Amino acid sequence: MTGDPPTQQILLVHGAWHGAWSWAGLQYELDRLGVPSHAIDLPGHGANADPLGDVRDDADAVVAALNALGPGTTLVGHSYGGAVITQAAALSDNVAHLVYIAAFALDDGESVNGFLRAAPRHAVELASVMRPDPEGTATYLDPEAAGDLLYPGVSDVQQQSMVARLSAQTISSMTTPISGSPRSTIPSTYIRCSRDRSVHPEHQRILAERCDNIIEVDTDHSPFIDDPARIADLLAGIHLQR
Repeated sequence: MTGDPPTQQILLVHGAWHGAWSWAGLQYELDRLGVPSHAIDLPGHGANADPLGDVRDDADAVVAALNALGPGTTLVGHSYGGAVITQAAALSDNVAHLVYIAAFALDDGESVNGFLRAAPRHAVELASVMRPDPEGTATYLDPEAAGDLLYPGVSDVQQQSMVARLSAQTISSMTTPISGSPRSTIPSTYIRCSRDRSVHPEHQRILAERCDNIIEVDTDHSPFIDDPARIADLLAGIHLQR
């Protein structure tokens, strides 16, 4: 019927170097559960031809999607996407719940790199597969090593397919601080991945303690790729029971 409000959805925001394509398996499982979802390509990633930007440019793209979806949206961010959804939620009234999957639940005035510098030092394998671009303004991932690191639970063919879709990521996206503290007014859940080799589980523990609820999963960095049905169940429970 014309004029009906949009159906409340889950909005999925990918991490660094990735795109909306990384959520495909999870969206299939959410569809099976009858939970509508929308995945966004941040600028310069996936099918988004806009120039690569920093975390605030990425957040602006998420705010535009939130405006289209309307109130009651569950906003989910993976890894770097946690910084993006935090900034976006500070700029939108349409977020009902924030969900961080192995993600950077930043505080006001904090950047991804700023958090990592201030937190206790814990080395991760991700650092060994990052490469600078010739201009020194962005990084990309070594295609020979990224698949096994990021998607250990899928086949070699699937790993190769996903690695071929990876994009560059600006350094400024990691160094630009966010503004606002949306978790003070918006409920939040952190899904902590205990075998993560990209965002250290101890760093995740610190970040998770900033959220209202914590869910522990015995997985690596991308559980929605390795075990999408399990993560769909968790997200559906959060979305439908909030």
